[in-house]
This record gives sequence, structure tokens and C-alpha cells, in this order.
Amino acid sequence: MTISHFSFPTAIEFGAGARKLVARHLLDRGFKRPLIVTDQALAALPVLAEFKTHLAGLEVAVFRGVFGNPTCSQVMEGAAAYRAHQADCIIGFGGGAALDVAKLVGVAATHAGDILAYVWDHPQVRPIEHALPYFVALPTTSGTGSEVGRSSVVSENDTHLKRVVFSPKILAKHVFADPELTLGLPAHVTAATGMDALTHNIESYLSPAYHPLCDGIALEGTRIAAAALLTAVNEPGNLQARSDMMMASMMGAIAFQKDLGAVHSCAHALGAVCDLHHGLANALMIDTVMAWNFEVVPGKFDELAHVCKVAGGGQAFVPWLQQLRSSVGISGGLAAHGVTPEQLPRLVAIAMADICHQTNPRPCTAADFEALFKAAM
Repeated sequence: MTISHFSFPTAIEFGAGARKLVARHLLDRGFKRPLIVTDQALAALPVLAEFKTHLAGLEVAVFRGVFGNPTCSQVMEGAAAYRAHQADCIIGFGGGAALDVAKLVGVAATHAGDILAYVWDHPQVRPIEHALPYFVALPTTSGTGSEVGRSSVVSENDTHLKRVVFSPKILAKHVFADPELTLGLPAHVTAATGMDALTHNIESYLSPAYHPLCDGIALEGTRIAAAALLTAVNEPGNLQARSDMMMASMMGAIAFQKDLGAVHSCAHALGAVCDLHHGLANALMIDTVMAWNFEVVPGKFDELAHVCKVAGGGQAFVPWLQQLRSSVGISGGLAAHGVTPEQLPRLVAIAMADICHQTNPRPCTAADFEALFKAAM
């Protein structure tokens, strides 16, 4: 597999072995002291140790304080690690959580105050006005596409509410998308992150916002993910399937600058209240929300069915989603994953407060969200 170069707008090196280009890239630009931002579990695995063998010539420190759904305190601890190392650049290495934290470590290391002051809906939101550290990203999962995103999602420490910092300034300067880094992913992680990537593409396409560029990317991303996900789960060493899922993940994140929908509002609530993995939460809600959306945009469902090679047109798309979810090992409803009826009021309140549903093709009320959560139980 050869390495391909894209700029969209982030410069991307894509292909097996791309991770080996990082050291030369940084050294050629005068950087010598990177801080690697990664998560606790990944830091203990051979994949990080192997990556570090390709960083000869650099004085590397590792911040491994990311875990679960990332929190504001993890960002602030990462910024302290950046200053302690006297770092001159940041390498984000991991899944969506690690990459979201890595984006904001640079903000917190160079700007005053808590990172919550920079979230988009803060009453006195602070601008990102200073130059940020040079930041490169290496995804190790194929789900969020955070490596090419201009937003970062972190949770409040106490309430676990997800908050968003949005700015083109936090985009990675360069992405090294190496599908070999995903070869060791367990099947359940491949499935959950893969359903996340598929959800991003589908919801972006269904958003009523006007963005034909993103529509084209979202449809193609949906096609690629639909064709590759089951193989990636069942054949973990299949490099082509892993490569396809990594591409679909990036395409979904590029497309969702058009916006997302009610699936994500539900998933964000499930993450805040139940601490569910984001990709799993999307997988548990997508068929229920899509069945509800179908009647308002049936033509778009026809297009989705077409690119996914689903016989029977748009009416068969939701049953196909249900079968795909089951085939990749994600079974049961919300109750089977620990969600209880007592949590419904808070789930509904957080989903209603979430911005994503504002671009759902069908407007959502609190009663709608209650019905959707109950249907997904």
C-alpha cells in the first residue's frame, strides 16, 4: 500500500507506514520536544512503544492521562505536562478522546483560565487569540475522525455534560493516518467506532443544511463504511478493510461540518448520564431515530440505500442498519447496556439542550426524545 497525500484542508499522509514519517516531518520544521497525548489503555500497549521507535532524534514525553469520556481536568493536566516538558509541539495519538484532549492541551498551555471558558456557548466565551503549539494527529481508531475535525468535545468534571470548543485554529497541522495502527483493535471497539463513523456520514447527509460538498463526501463515506465495516470486525488483520474504515471515519468528520442530528443528541446524553462509549451510544440509537426520520425525507433514504446496496430502497434501509448492528456484535437495546427508566428525565433534558438535533431533518421536542429513548430501550 502506498502513502497518499491529501489537503482538505488539513494536510494528510494516508497509508500503511505513515506513522514512520512523523519524526522527519517535525525535525524538518525545527521541532525537537514533542509531548505525546494519549490514553491510559493505549499507553500500556505495544502500539505506542512501537511508534516511539520511529521518533529517533526527538526528545519525547508522554501524557497518558486520558481515559473514558474526556474531561476538562484531563485537558488542564495535559497542559501542565506540556509546560513541565518544555515541549515545542504536540502529537495526538489515539482515538477520539485522546485526540480531542490533544487539540485542547495546546489551547490550555498558551491561554489563561480553565478550558471551559473557551467552549462555544460560554456566556463570555474567550477567544483563542495566541498562536497554538504545532499539532500533528495519528488516529488509532476509525470512528470519530477527530484528527480532521475543528471541534473538540470534553465533559464537565462534575456534571459530565459534554461541552464543545469549536475553532479552525485547533485543526491539526498535519495528519498521519496509518491503518496499521488499528490492526490490534478488538472486535467490539472496531464495531462501536465503525458505527460512529457510519452515523457521522448518514446524519451529515440527512441534515437539511445546504452544503452539497459535504453531501457528496457523506454519501461516499457511507458507501465505504457500509462495504468495509463487517469485514474489519470479522477479519481484524484485513488491512484494506482497516484502511477503508479509516478513510470513512475521516470523511464523516469532514462532512459533519454541515452538522449532525438527533442520533448524536441522544448519544451525547447517554454519554453524560450513563457514561456509554460514544460509538456504542450512536449504534444503540441510530435505527430508532432513522425510522422516525424516514417519513420526512424518504428520497434521501433511497439514496442511502442505493450507495449501501440495500435491496428494497429507502424503506429497507433501517432494517439493514438493524441487521448490520447485530452482525458486528452490538445486540440488545439501551436496557441491555445499563440504561434505566429512572434516567429518562435527565436523558431527555440533556438531549434537548444539545445543539446537534437542531439540524435533524425532523424537529425534535422533549416528548419526541422521550419516545425515542423508550423505543430504543
